[in-house]
Amino acid sequence: MTRTADELRFDQISPRDKAEILAQALPYIRKFHGKTIVIKYGGNAMTDPALQQDFAEDVVLLKLVGLNPVVVHGGGPQIDEALARVGKKGSFVQGMRVTDAETMEVVEWVLAGQVQQDIVGLINAAGGKAVGLTGRDGGLIRARKLKLRDAKDPSIEHDVGLVGEIESIDPAVVRALQDDQFIPVISPLGFGHDNESYNINADVVAGKLAEVLRAEKLMMLTNTPGVLDQGGQLLTNLSAREIDALFADGTISGGMLPKIGSALDAAKNGVNTVHIIDGRVPHAMLLEVLTDQAYGTMIRSH
Repeated sequence: MTRTADELRFDQISPRDKAEILAQALPYIRKFHGKTIVIKYGGNAMTDPALQQDFAEDVVLLKLVGLNPVVVHGGGPQIDEALARVGKKGSFVQGMRVTDAETMEVVEWVLAGQVQQDIVGLINAAGGKAVGLTGRDGGLIRARKLKLRDAKDPSIEHDVGLVGEIESIDPAVVRALQDDQFIPVISPLGFGHDNESYNINADVVAGKLAEVLRAEKLMMLTNTPGVLDQGGQLLTNLSAREIDALFADGTISGGMLPKIGSALDAAKNGVNTVHIIDGRVPHAMLLEVLTDQAYGTMIRSH
């Protein structure tokens, strides 16, 4: 296996400098020891093999130094690929995947079967003890059919099929796993009153779960540097009020809307800080948690 330039450079660091790097992480390890961190895993970090490896190592290290990571994953590209194989093309309304019964079968198979098990395997290979869950396990995510109002005319309602909104989250199964040194890996699938399955936006699940678990941090890995201003500059530190203003003036739009919306709700409902971080940066998560360097946008609760 060829070694990357970063790995070769790290080999050249003296033992004393390595010790210094670890010592600088100590205040952060102390501050966050025993705290829960919910991680929304998606984008390039999820499809690039080197970044997958970095992510798994970061999650295991955070667990080993006493934090409690909980992973919620997406899987849009993998679902599109699987639909193409069965001759279907995905369609979207306002960023939500239209999910008929046949599409739902594919979504469940891809998320709970393929993607979740890949992540569990990666974390276990990196030395962790990961366990895969869906919203059905332990009655974790109860959902109902999403009523999607038209963005321009609220009197119009779009039927997007078996797409759900969260009714309630029962975190007992997640807490039990955490207490037993396991790392939960959660697929964003919920169940309804008649045991029907619902496809739920992974950003929404991560945000709600962070609220219910009273997480210290919610970290969302994306394919962008973070929230950018209208001049394209990274905004590293924002309050919930400043985010509201960015919504109002149109700075935040498109695919970032559900992500930032979930982040904002979490920040307003008890999650201390929310981080929108660049998942394309190797070990971005570790750098964000254990150093004072910003690798994205931090949204403060006040």
